[in-house]
Amino acid sequence: MTQRFFVGVVFALGQLALAQQVAIVPRIPSARTPVLPAALPEPLLRVESNLVLIPAHVTNLDGLPLTDLSVTDFQLQEDNVAQTIASFSAEDAPISVGLLFDASGSMRNKMDKASEAAARFFATANTGDEFFLVEIGGRVKVLEPFTTDSNQILDRIRRIKPGGQTPLFDAISVAMKQMRNAHQSRKALVILSDGGDNWSTHTFRQIRDALIESDVQVYAIGIFDQDFTRNHSPEEAKGPKVLENLTTHTGGRLYPAASLDDLPDIGDRISRELRQQYVLGYYPTNNSRDGKYRRVKLTVSSDVPDLRVSFRRGYYAPEQ
Repeated sequence: MTQRFFVGVVFALGQLALAQQVAIVPRIPSARTPVLPAALPEPLLRVESNLVLIPAHVTNLDGLPLTDLSVTDFQLQEDNVAQTIASFSAEDAPISVGLLFDASGSMRNKMDKASEAAARFFATANTGDEFFLVEIGGRVKVLEPFTTDSNQILDRIRRIKPGGQTPLFDAISVAMKQMRNAHQSRKALVILSDGGDNWSTHTFRQIRDALIESDVQVYAIGIFDQDFTRNHSPEEAKGPKVLENLTTHTGGRLYPAASLDDLPDIGDRISRELRQQYVLGYYPTNNSRDGKYRRVKLTVSSDVPDLRVSFRRGYYAPEQ
């Protein structure tokens, strides 16, 4: 009887110790299989609490931002189902920005104005903002990793020697990988280019899907003259449509420039737009971890007519 009792106690203690060991092992969340090859970073919109953040920019008919809206002015839907806004911010928080600068051969006569556009973009930088620079031309290169000194970025831009093709998609891939090192929660890529992709190993669909899965906004300054389609190859002629698609899906915007003289003002507008945004957060009513794409719709109630609202159009749900 005593021996059986002793064995039973030992067995029970062993089971209790095992249970305690299991209890302290942290759960490792599952992750969606990356859409792109290993060159791209793991998708960033993977918040285990399921809080979804939607950046939004609201302007009137004249393009002027509306900065005095409150949370009650916004209505959010996911797959046509109303959502409750759980967090709301309109602060000019620090931001991590990657500048993708087209240095292909076709940019030779555009470098001065393009550099001026970059200078105007950095002119409104805030304390805490950080930047990096990726060159698009021939081989894609990170010319400057993250720095808070925008003058370093401008100095490198002024020393660029244009030449080669335009591997735009590969440059976005490299920039997204670099964005892993960001210190700020708000992130954006700004592309300055005069054409579409004509030299990448990545495809448009790969890059688009990866951007949709990330929490990075994309803005683009497109240098498109009136004869753009006629003067470029079929691949390059798709540039305006490609950039518009990529920017719209991420809540950013394409700013086409028909004239080089427009570039500096556009650089300033994008910088100010990034600093005049609302960020809305919600917990989806659909908590299925099915990895499917969820479409987001954001509307604004205001007495101001003909509002334009730019916002992230959707995201991929986590998977089991």
